[in-house]
Amino acid sequence: MRTNAILFWILSVFFLLSAITYTLWNLLDEMHRNVEWVGTVALLLSAILAAFIAFYVGRSHASQGGELPEDRLDANIDDGDPELGHFSPWSWWPVALAFAAGLVMLGLAVGFWICYIGVAFALVCIVGWVYEYYRGYFAR
Repeated sequence: MRTNAILFWILSVFFLLSAITYTLWNLLDEMHRNVEWVGTVALLLSAILAAFIAFYVGRSHASQGGELPEDRLDANIDDGDPELGHFSPWSWWPVALAFAAGLVMLGLAVGFWICYIGVAFALVCIVGWVYEYYRGYFAR
């Protein structure tokens, strides 16, 4: 993470220098002789955003109390692989929930009465997905 923070600080300085160069270039242009504000503001805001990200990543690195596995040269791929939780590879409920969300979007586009059907179907799908381990073949 330290390397990422340094890269974002470099990116912030680059955007700041680019904004200064862009503004001076517009001022030296013989046809316009004024500042083109859209590009100047966009480059300055990019510099500020990169500085915010660099500050956050730097503070996160300082507060974690050690190096991450991806910062070490001798680390394996499995060292940075956390346990994310338990997911069902056989579950059909996410597909049904996506269909319910599609019905809600179709209801917003075509007729609002379809949204009621989509919301009701979505509630059934959410309850089914949450309680799929409490009944049926995979109950525990």
